[in-house]
Amino acid sequence: MRPRHVLAVALGLVLLVAGCGEQARTTPRADRPTATATPSASLAPALTPTPAPRPTRTTPRRPPLRPKPTTLPAGLSRTTGVRGVALTFDDGPDPTWTPKVLDQLRAARVSATFCVVGIQVRKYPALVARMVREGHQLCNHSWRHDMDLGRRPVAEIRADMVRTNQAIRAAVPGAKVPFFRQPGGRWTPEEVVVARQLGMRPLHWSVDPQDWAKPTMPTIVHRVEAAARPGAVILMHDGGGDRGGTLAACPHLISNLKRRFGIVRLR
Repeated sequence: MRPRHVLAVALGLVLLVAGCGEQARTTPRADRPTATATPSASLAPALTPTPAPRPTRTTPRRPPLRPKPTTLPAGLSRTTGVRGVALTFDDGPDPTWTPKVLDQLRAARVSATFCVVGIQVRKYPALVARMVREGHQLCNHSWRHDMDLGRRPVAEIRADMVRTNQAIRAAVPGAKVPFFRQPGGRWTPEEVVVARQLGMRPLHWSVDPQDWAKPTMPTIVHRVEAAARPGAVILMHDGGGDRGGTLAACPHLISNLKRRFGIVRLR
């Protein structure tokens, strides 16, 4: 072969090898996956799951209270109907004061009306039994001395009175409860109606020495004796706090009232 021909063949081989190498660099291998561009982790949006909203609790609200009455409703018992006066004691039974009041009444041979609170009756049923055994009358004074009972829905008023009567009759089976007295004297017409439907007379008062505020014994005596009239219904307390002043006043009051008017049992 001539040298010119040898040179041409060699140049062709060089060009062929160079072309194959270029093709290998630009053509991906079948067994090697091609790289795909992925967004940077710092640029990818955070896939934080959104918490499901919690169900809201719907606690039923008590109906709003009716407005406070400005005057006492009709139909309240505020006198005995006779010359004699009546003694009434509220907020018991109390294990400290009620037995001492009962002792004084028994010694004076007079009866009274005890306006009892349901939760106290449940705690001290034996004292309620003693009241009845010694000839005293019982009066429903609400379950827990609810000053706003009369402003609540009628169904709540009724349930409260019924619950208190049930507690009284659990302490004294078959006990009569002829009266109901609203705590604080905050009566409403609805309350008067419910009490009467349950066979109870709404019992108010005509003499209030405000012994619940714990005045001195002479003050209690003076207030009662100055305000008492024939047929008066006298309000005092044997529960709800320290009743030392009331207890000390009772012997003086009982003696004075018996002499002036006589002390009678409510009818």
